[in-house]
Amino acid sequence: MALYVAAAMHDYDHPGRTNAFLVATNAPQAVLYNDRSVLENHHAASAWNLFLSQPEYNFLTHLDHVEFKRFRFLVIEAILATDLKKHFDFLAEFNAKVSGVDWSNENDRLLVCQVCIKLADINGPAKCRDLHLKWTEGIVNEFYEQGDEEANLGLPVSPFMDRSSPQLAKLQESFITHIVGPLCNSYDAAGLLPGHWVDEDEDLNVESEDDREELDTEDEEMDDDLGPKAQRRKGRQMFCQILHHLSENHKVWKKAIEEEEKSKAEANQQQSENSSLSQSTDEIQVIEEADEEEERQPIEERKC
Repeated sequence: MALYVAAAMHDYDHPGRTNAFLVATNAPQAVLYNDRSVLENHHAASAWNLFLSQPEYNFLTHLDHVEFKRFRFLVIEAILATDLKKHFDFLAEFNAKVSGVDWSNENDRLLVCQVCIKLADINGPAKCRDLHLKWTEGIVNEFYEQGDEEANLGLPVSPFMDRSSPQLAKLQESFITHIVGPLCNSYDAAGLLPGHWVDEDEDLNVESEDDREELDTEDEEMDDDLGPKAQRRKGRQMFCQILHHLSENHKVWKKAIEEEEKSKAEANQQQSENSSLSQSTDEIQVIEEADEEEERQPIEERKC
């Protein structure tokens, strides 16, 4: 229940700007929370303030004082865990526990809850393609709005937030490779991601045998890039829809980067060829002018 409440509260009253921006501009929230996990503290405090201000909607009245205090603690800790600045600290701590989570230990259970909400918070690339693109569009527009405001304030424009130099594919590929992928694979290695056993020749919504072979190759590439191999038993393998979507989206963004780099290389080559052609034309013109000058000289000498 604490995780459900934390999920509902974790982005409440979001201003559409990053922690770094709020700190750089001395926003009231940054001053209030001393530049530390500014948004996350704001979400938790504002949401709890709203909840407690309307007793008629309090669904926690059955909890005694101690239980309520513990519940509130769990919700706040889960929300604060969504600060990406702390991402790699949480990932390292969780990786150390992956092979042996002690479910009787409160700290271990809290850590699992924190990693769970972190994964839910950043799992846009693990959604089906259409949903992933919708979320990506919203986030990118928010980024560009911040970049515009940074430029207007005379601040350096943050990476990936300059609308005049879009780098969407690189942003998403890097986000999957370095943030979402490793966290997904750690959660999967702990046996916490949903999935089901399927026969290796079972149709997983792939249209043809060639497509299925291509998908297997893609999944293996994704495993090589981001983490452990998929679980397999004789004639069977574990299928996880989340990892499947993540692999597909990762492949699409990598392909987009390759196409962008290819187009850029072709444009540079064309520019180089045009420059060489222009230089050759200039050289020819100089030669022709020199020839004309030489032809005029004997004529002028005869006139003299």
